[in-house]
Amino acid sequence: MTSLPEDSDSTGPAPEPDADAAEKIVCAQCGTTAAGPRPTWTCSVENGTRHYFCDTCARSNLRAIEGRLDSAWW
Repeated sequence: MTSLPEDSDSTGPAPEPDADAAEKIVCAQCGTTAAGPRPTWTCSVENGTRHYFCDTCARSNLRAIEGRLDSAWW
């Protein structure tokens, strides 16, 4: 099925998201920032709140993470 020229499908490609508008992620332990979630970072939900931890902090606290302790116990 094809679209008519005035349909929304034919307006061209979607605009690329602005790099400055990307979600900023902050490590809950050390404060390191990243533009969006990183594959090496750890995400934890504690008391219903999502926390991100950089790879350095995650490695330093691996036993606590594996034991599912809240970051307050680190």
